[in-house]
Amino acid sequence: MPAYRQAVDIARPGGVISRVGVPQYDDAPIGSRLFRHNIRLAGGPAPVRAYIMELMPDILNGTIEPGKVFDVSTNLDGVPGGYQAMVDRTALKVFIRL
Repeated sequence: MPAYRQAVDIARPGGVISRVGVPQYDDAPIGSRLFRHNIRLAGGPAPVRAYIMELMPDILNGTIEPGKVFDVSTNLDGVPGGYQAMVDRTALKVFIRL
């Protein structure tokens, strides 16, 4: 939320605030403030499917170190716990090993 509020505070009239991923806050400051200054709020999911076929072999063979992005690793049985860790803010990204 602090980053979102900062983006709203510094966006100039006619600017765009963009985010990647699912919105995480119900009380985000949208509405008249953005409307009054013609600020656009945009975003969507990360385009993972566009890159996964190219990058996954490099991750699996160790060419790319996902530890630089993922801070928790789990197997399929741990997926619910991984989501809970992200909700609890004890993890940013969870890597699922098959």
